[in-house]
Amino acid sequence: MESIIIIVFVLGYLAITVEHSIKIDKLIPALVMMAISWALISLGIDSFSQWFDSSSHGLVDGFDTLGHEDKMHWMEETLLHHLGKTAEILVFLLGAMTIVEIIDYFDGFSTIKGFIKTKSKKRILWIFGFLAFFLSAIIDNLTATIVLISILQKLISDRSVRIWYAGLIIIAANAGGAWSPIGDVTTTMLWIGKKVTTGYLFGYLFIPSLLCMLVPFLVASFMKPFQGQLENDIDEDSNKPKSKFSSTMLYLGLGGIVSVPIFKTVTHLPPYVGMMLALGVVAIFAEIYSNSKFSISSHDSEESDAHAHHSPVHHSLSKIELPSILFFLGILMAVAALESLGILFGFANSLQETMPMLTTEMDGTRVSDLVVVLLGVGSAVIDNVPLVAASLGMFSEAIDDQLWHFIAYSAGTGGSMLIIGSAAGVVAMGMEKIDFFWYLKKISWLALIGFLAGAVAFLFTRTLF
Repeated sequence: MESIIIIVFVLGYLAITVEHSIKIDKLIPALVMMAISWALISLGIDSFSQWFDSSSHGLVDGFDTLGHEDKMHWMEETLLHHLGKTAEILVFLLGAMTIVEIIDYFDGFSTIKGFIKTKSKKRILWIFGFLAFFLSAIIDNLTATIVLISILQKLISDRSVRIWYAGLIIIAANAGGAWSPIGDVTTTMLWIGKKVTTGYLFGYLFIPSLLCMLVPFLVASFMKPFQGQLENDIDEDSNKPKSKFSSTMLYLGLGGIVSVPIFKTVTHLPPYVGMMLALGVVAIFAEIYSNSKFSISSHDSEESDAHAHHSPVHHSLSKIELPSILFFLGILMAVAALESLGILFGFANSLQETMPMLTTEMDGTRVSDLVVVLLGVGSAVIDNVPLVAASLGMFSEAIDDQLWHFIAYSAGTGGSMLIIGSAAGVVAMGMEKIDFFWYLKKISWLALIGFLAGAVAFLFTRTLF
């Protein structure tokens, strides 16, 4: 039965990887393989000789001697445990996505657009690089990429030039998301899973992540596409916000998201509680401002009429990425099925026995750096969410162990090496119709040298802790 469940997972995973070829959204195979995996576990519960207890991170003693009812009880309790942990992540993401959409409702990101006055290609490259790096740490790398490419489309009319900027934005956004607990889904998973804390995550990963961005940008700044001046004039009218509350809602929304780690540190409550509080506060001001007679500028009367018939919160909730939420539900619960059978636990032990090179002693355990680097390379080929979800079930290192921070860095930044390797890459691919092989030829090598530079920096940085 275990072999059948593994086959189901592999087939589902394969369907997720080639979603663009088979034209089936990845959420569908994720949900199907999750449901089938747990159904097979339930039907074959008596045939399993071991069970993995996530709370103690070890196999249940004497599981093979338990009766049918006791084994079903273990399964139900484990399923509920994993659903609760997954729900924490999903509710957190729902809150963050809604806040970002509320900011966009008031055209808050036009404030950022208004800061860009130069026509120098090289200067614009660095402006967008640092914007992507720091903005992704606040509103996550996917949203930062969408916002910045949308701004690029207003500033640069020549697509052949614009896709170069988009490629570098992917690298910067993924690097920026790695050092923040709210910057990338995988880092959020490690943070909510109590594997990393905000302070140590910043301490371990800020310099490696910064180098991961700086090295490719430094090299790119000497390349031909970023020399000279932009030929087209910047449309000044496009920089004008549609709402007089644009700046206020931008700063309020970003401030609300940034306050979540502080709320967790002070109250010791799960992060999703703080995110719901932030959403509630932002929503209050959104409702007040939307009822203002002059909240939307008169130059866009049609949009003003459309907004008048919608609560900004309801409007924002209707625009969030529910397919992504369902995909995370499916993939995390499918990985949980493999974890519960002890498959991931056994695989981790095998890895550490067969790959002892490049290891460091930490708290009496041996952890392979090469395994983590390969995980980063693997995240460029396949989605990093299940890779990190698997690592949570494979390793039992304590909170803030260097292993978890290296995993956060590798999984977060390794996906930049292929355009399909990260959510930021996929959305940029869709927005600018970037060709896979163009990215592979022009951008991938820049992402690789950035990834390796950051990895080397991490190996030195961790000695400080």
